[in-house]
Amino acid sequence: MAEIARGAVPSPNIWNSPRIYELENRAVDPDGVLAEAMRAIRPWKGADVLDVGCGTGYHLPFFAEDANRVIGVEPHAGLASAAARRVRDLPGVTVRVGAAQALPLPDASVDVAHARWAYFFGPGCEPGLAELARVVRRGGAIFIIDNDATRSTFGRWFRRSLPKYDPEAVERFWTRHGFNREPLTIRWSFERRDDLAAVLSIEFPPDFAEACLLEQDGRESPLEVDYAVNLWWRCP
Repeated sequence: MAEIARGAVPSPNIWNSPRIYELENRAVDPDGVLAEAMRAIRPWKGADVLDVGCGTGYHLPFFAEDANRVIGVEPHAGLASAAARRVRDLPGVTVRVGAAQALPLPDASVDVAHARWAYFFGPGCEPGLAELARVVRRGGAIFIIDNDATRSTFGRWFRRSLPKYDPEAVERFWTRHGFNREPLTIRWSFERRDDLAAVLSIEFPPDFAEACLLEQDGRESPLEVDYAVNLWWRCP
C-alpha cells in the first residue's frame, strides 16, 4: 500500500491506473490551447512554478522549459516517486509528497501555481485555496483547470455520469472566491481505439464507458473528442 499524504482526496483514475492516465495525458490538448491561454495571463519564464497534484510528473518538464524552478507536489507517494524519476535529469525540478491542504512549501515561495483536474473542484476545496494564497507571491498567478459540464461531447458525458453535479453552483463558488473564468475548448486525440477505450474505462463506469465508445464509433472522427474546460485564474 502506497503512502498517502494526510487529508488527500482520492483520485481513482490516476491512483489506480497510472499507465492508462499517461495515455490520457498524451491525448489531451495536442494543440496547446491551455498553455497558450495561461501564458497570455501570466507567463512563467524565469519564474518559480508549483504543480499541485502533479501525479507522475507529466507536466513538470513542460514548465521546466521556461521556469527558473519547478516544484511538483503529489499526495500519493508512489506517483510522486514516478514523477521524481521522470525529472531526475532536469535541474531545478523537485517533487515532494504532500496534500493540497498542507503544501510543503514556505510562504510566498512560488510565482505560478497550476492544478489540472486535481483536488480543486469547487465547494469543499477552501483549505487548498487558503494554501495557494499562502504560497503564491504577490504578482503571481493561480491556474486551476476543471471540466465545463455545460458543453462539448466530454462535458455531456461528464454531466450524464454525475447527474448531481451542478456546474452553476461551481461557477458561483469560483466567482465568489475572486477567480476569473476562461472557457476553452480542447480535444482528446488518440492514435488507437484501444487507447480511447482504456481512458474511458478509468473515467466512467464500465457500461457507460462502453456506450461512449460506441457513440464515438459512429462519428466521422472516432478518435477525436471535443472537450470543454474552464481555466479558473486569479492573480494575488
